[in-house]
Amino acid sequence: DVQLVESGGGSVQAGGSLRLSCVMSGRTDSRHCEGWVRQVSGKEREVVAAMENTGPPTYANSVKGRFTISKDNAKNTLFLDMNDLKPEDTAMYYCAADRCDTWPYPGYWGQGTQVTVS
Repeated sequence: DVQLVESGGGSVQAGGSLRLSCVMSGRTDSRHCEGWVRQVSGKEREVVAAMENTGPPTYANSVKGRFTISKDNAKNTLFLDMNDLKPEDTAMYYCAADRCDTWPYPGYWGQGTQVTVS
């Protein structure tokens, strides 16, 4: 089983930065991907960034050049560094993980952390 616990959300002014963290336990047996998904009420969820251990990360066009996904393997913690934040980045952000072939609909989610940009 996979368990995910996020932290690091909050309120920030446009142009500011935030770092989200996700402590992860467990993994799937086959090719395993991890990433961040955001959700705005009434809108379709968006995969912001995702990565597999053996490959480069992928990003949504809306965040390229501003967001960076990374992982500390020793601490099994996934990060999302968000720079030059914009009001349209306001959303609930979820850490997610599952076999790579399940994306963009992974089966394991954290509880979410709210990011508000004004």
